[in-house]
Amino acid sequence: MKYENTACSFAGAMLLFAATAATAQAPQRITATYDDWTMSCSKAAESPKTCEMVQIQTLEGQGSPVGQITIGRATKDGPLKLVIQVAPNVSLDAGLKFTSDEKEPALPATFRWCTNTRCLAERDLSADAAAKLRKITEPGKLEYKEANQRDVVIPVSFKGFAPAYDLLLKESADAASVDALPSGPPSKSTAKK
Repeated sequence: MKYENTACSFAGAMLLFAATAATAQAPQRITATYDDWTMSCSKAAESPKTCEMVQIQTLEGQGSPVGQITIGRATKDGPLKLVIQVAPNVSLDAGLKFTSDEKEPALPATFRWCTNTRCLAERDLSADAAAKLRKITEPGKLEYKEANQRDVVIPVSFKGFAPAYDLLLKESADAASVDALPSGPPSKSTAKK
């Protein structure tokens, strides 16, 4: 009788452990790198899939990052957002400009907040503006002013932007599942005109 209670207690503990482990699954995260851009998607239990593309900026001769550009959607139906992080000590009133091409006007972004390690600027990214970015092959730049009004220019690479952006659109449209990202560029659309 003593052994029966022990066996039942052990079986009950194992069932409880299995149920807890099943409900506490870690989020799934997959990534694909296209030259200087990384596309990633994640899905936590009971949450929709979210995808974003990221580039981390570094300056020649410096090992630590000086900026980060992220493009993604907060929700499946929400607008694309361009989110830029830079070092603190910025002039908040001056904002930040993302210049992609000398022929095109800069995309201004408003600083939203700063901590002692970084400042974040963001803006909506229209489909038209994103399509223009997708076509660029020459380097762009981030421009802002430090608090002492000194100009800061950080180079931005567009190598890999087009395939990362194409995959971002494809994966963002499919928010129901997290599939393995392809290892190469996405295939071209076969839609008929």
